[in-house]
Amino acid sequence: MAVTRTDLAELAVFAAVARHQSFSKAALELGVSASALSHSLKGLETRLGVRLLNRSTRAVVPTDAGQRLLEQLLPTLNQLAAALEELSRHSDEPVGRLKICAPRSAIDELLAPVLIDYMVRYPRMQVEVVEQELMPRLIEDGYDAAIFYGDLLPKEMIAVPLGPPQRYLVVGSPAYLAEHGTPQHPRELSRHACIGYRLTPSHHYRWAFAGEEGSLLEIEVTGPLTTSTPALYLGAAEAGLGLAYCLEEEVSKQLAQGKLVSMLEQWCPTFAGFSLFYPSRHQLGHGLRTLIDQLKGHYRTRDY
Repeated sequence: MAVTRTDLAELAVFAAVARHQSFSKAALELGVSASALSHSLKGLETRLGVRLLNRSTRAVVPTDAGQRLLEQLLPTLNQLAAALEELSRHSDEPVGRLKICAPRSAIDELLAPVLIDYMVRYPRMQVEVVEQELMPRLIEDGYDAAIFYGDLLPKEMIAVPLGPPQRYLVVGSPAYLAEHGTPQHPRELSRHACIGYRLTPSHHYRWAFAGEEGSLLEIEVTGPLTTSTPALYLGAAEAGLGLAYCLEEEVSKQLAQGKLVSMLEQWCPTFAGFSLFYPSRHQLGHGLRTLIDQLKGHYRTRDY
């Protein structure tokens, strides 16, 4: 069966709608109307004789058949995009689109100082930056790259270190410690209320500490709140709701002001800082490679 231009266009539409689970968001990405996308999808489903999407007032979700098609289709579309991107390498100026996600702190401290200059230098690039505290699914969510903590990256990703190592601290308010006592060993945290950190929608992050002889001691904690938002877990800790586990630089102001007190410092490890990462099986496009080179030059990171 020969694949026509119409097939390719409609399959690209399906992939965009399925990734965003929204006609309106896919329409913004593709630069067309939502009604045009809906008409295109109906035509594809009619020709195939298979329903690919379940539509409701709240969301658009792939059917089982649609999910199987999406999993096979995304690598192919990514290869086509990489092939087109390769053509732009013959030009000194990158052309195309980039979609990047990162936590707010990484955007403010690492990405923004470089990206603004990048956009000025390369006006033919279109970049979308999404603020996201949780670990993203790059391929499934349509991202070209993301910035996240280097020690938490999946093995199939290529990482470009951007910042210095980070140290994590356990902190609590003076009022909480006066009422509940100060833990002297990480294992005592099981007797305390702890503010949980969620890495992904299904992954509750265990607090990690330096064990004996270089081992890693991971503690499962429980408490009144679980979040991935710094303002929430720091605010909860200040309010005396429990202990929090956070980056040292993130809590330096509260420590200096005496609003929070650190503990277990002899057990608190240092981990890799933020890294920009992308899937290892993807060909690095000209636009992303140029941005990486600019980030590396700015932060003097090691070669990737």
